Amino acid sequence: MSAEAHRYAVFGHPIAHSLSPEIHGSFAAQLGIHLSYETIDAAPGDFAAAVRRFFADGGLGANVTLPHKEAAFALASEHSEAAARVGAANTLTPLVGGKLHAHNTDGSGFVRDITERHSLDLRGHDALLLGAGGAAKAVAWALLDAGVQTLTIVNRTPERADQLADAIGDPARCHTRYWDGLDGECFDLVVNATSIGVTGGSFDLPMSILQDHSTCYDLCYGAAAASFKGWATAAGARYFRDGLGMLVEQAADAFERWHGTRPDTDPVYNALRQRF
Repeated sequence: MSAEAHRYAVFGHPIAHSLSPEIHGSFAAQLGIHLSYETIDAAPGDFAAAVRRFFADGGLGANVTLPHKEAAFALASEHSEAAARVGAANTLTPLVGGKLHAHNTDGSGFVRDITERHSLDLRGHDALLLGAGGAAKAVAWALLDAGVQTLTIVNRTPERADQLADAIGDPARCHTRYWDGLDGECFDLVVNATSIGVTGGSFDLPMSILQDHSTCYDLCYGAAAASFKGWATAAGARYFRDGLGMLVEQAADAFERWHGTRPDTDPVYNALRQRF
């Protein structure tokens, strides 16, 4: 890539596995935009300095993935509402004077994938959210914005679920249950935002919580989604969706923020779907 290409990057630890360079490269090729997009592996103690160095050297935008999303939020002097509500950022944009603007595209990417690509109208659904970490927070807000009737949050550490529900502050629609206290409940949408599929473990949830028309959605994709997919299939879910489309859509949201035009995500998603 020539020296004149505009520089973008994704920060994480580890980061070599990231599909972001391929996705943004495909978007740029589609729209005739000349850019370079690199992966930068930064340990937590080195993250802030690495980000400042990248932007000081002319970087025009950065995506941020685990484990740095909260640190990225803290680095910025300005925050979008989506980032402020979650307290985490996955998109950094430089401002005048060396300052940074932080945004979070996780929630919008999730909703765009499930509603537009998979044609699920979220309005009126009774949704169960598994997990209460950074991505779960973004998805929780997005589900409520999209009009779910109720949102139940469960987490292995119940205090974190309670904190998320308290931050949302809509007790008529959003509440928590204990992980092992779901007997008798019933949901038509179950979203997995835990790391169980990555770190190992079982989805020891009662299969009776699903209805015959229920959708299950995992924010992970590929092998990391296999465990939840196995539970969903055994429990009789009508539809299972993984997070590959969410990954592409949240990348497109960042791309549009930086370049002022939104790419066509379907060709990129379809190409990746052949592999995952």
